[in-house]
Amino acid sequence: MWSNFGKKKVQMEIKLARNEINGKPKTITLDKITEILEKEGQKIFYFDKENSHKDLVSLVEYFETKGFSVYLRDIKYGLGESDYMYEVHIL
Repeated sequence: MWSNFGKKKVQMEIKLARNEINGKPKTITLDKITEILEKEGQKIFYFDKENSHKDLVSLVEYFETKGFSVYLRDIKYGLGESDYMYEVHIL
């Protein structure tokens, strides 16, 4: 998916958390996340459970190589096994 973090643009898409349980998740690229961070300095993102944990770990590693501090955690919002989302705080 992305083997080189160099100066090339990385075209990874991550699914944002859904606004409605039956809704379809929207996607965001690493380039768009970088733009948001350049404007705001830090941001908390919520990502959908359909993303693989491996992709989110890759996202954390990508932004850590860019000099950011990144925190990833699972957020449970119900009692079911599938009632969760990912929270990523990038500083």
